[in-house]
Amino acid sequence: MLALAGYQLGIEFRFFDPNSGAPVGQIGELVAEDYSNHRALTRFLDGVDVVTYEFESIPLSTVQFVAERVKVFPPVKALETAQDRLLEKRLFETLDIPAPPFAPVDSLRDLEAAISRIGLPVVLKTRRMGYDGKGQVVIRESSSIDAAWKQLAGTPLLVEKYVSFQHELSVIGVRDVRGREVFYPPVENVHRDGILRKSTAPAPSATPDISACAIDYCRRLMDRLDYVGVLALELFSMDGALLANEMAPRVHNSGHWTIEGAETSQFENHLRAVLSLPLGATTLRGSSVMLNIIGHIPPVGAVLAVDGAHLHLYGKAPTEKRKVGHVTMVAESPEALDRGIQQLLRLLAGERGAHDQE
Repeated sequence: MLALAGYQLGIEFRFFDPNSGAPVGQIGELVAEDYSNHRALTRFLDGVDVVTYEFESIPLSTVQFVAERVKVFPPVKALETAQDRLLEKRLFETLDIPAPPFAPVDSLRDLEAAISRIGLPVVLKTRRMGYDGKGQVVIRESSSIDAAWKQLAGTPLLVEKYVSFQHELSVIGVRDVRGREVFYPPVENVHRDGILRKSTAPAPSATPDISACAIDYCRRLMDRLDYVGVLALELFSMDGALLANEMAPRVHNSGHWTIEGAETSQFENHLRAVLSLPLGATTLRGSSVMLNIIGHIPPVGAVLAVDGAHLHLYGKAPTEKRKVGHVTMVAESPEALDRGIQQLLRLLAGERGAHDQE
């Protein structure tokens, strides 16, 4: 999606991915080698002006190797922080961005002491990796502590208070090399099994004060990190206040709606930021709902027949719980939006009810 946004601006691309079957190989030159292969990385960088990434589970040593040879955005510091939940939480603390109470955990005794202080229920998480809900266990009762520890022990861990939130929100900001910034309005997200299912823009539950607060927290992070590119901040909305969940130093799934729903997409604005081009307007083109397509390909013709629907398929083979595409519904009125979403939900029913609107 970054490349599709950039080709129309005359930007040329080369891609690096260990997977030789990566879908991006369908639209451009793909170097398929291991991240640790410095010879392949050097070949990849030949003639490249700027490097960016859209996935934070890349070995930090690989990005550091690249950054010593060519400009890399977002900055390495942002990636290093986002890869470690403990560093991330401490950054939130430093910037006075509220987050759930947390503690690092290196032993069962640490876990028991933290739970005694924080109180149940809690979430035990790996400090690193853990994408789409992986590497997390909710502990609701004392009798479950040992089992949770055995499930995740062997890697650095973090425990945090389980938050009974009313809404999940995210906000996306863009910052360029000169420090100029633009923001998209907060969106409301629905997850199931740790996977994003639905994003609504703008967030129906977000008051002007909540929206301003979310943008302010995102701005604090970008300014502290001397950030360049798109940054997403995920938040819990609870009783009129916001708690930071995690940040993502990249274009974000909850911003896919911007392709059709905003004047400039997050993908185009990310490229503008890293290439020192003027940032584009983030003005909305109505109201939008984005639904992830997970595990199967819906009937293409039927989806395209829904007025206001825009289908994006990623060229991935469908497997259980795999995001294989998304569809965005854009409409001028809430009635038209709801009508289209109901049609789309019926078409996506093959996902075993994953898109019901809880």
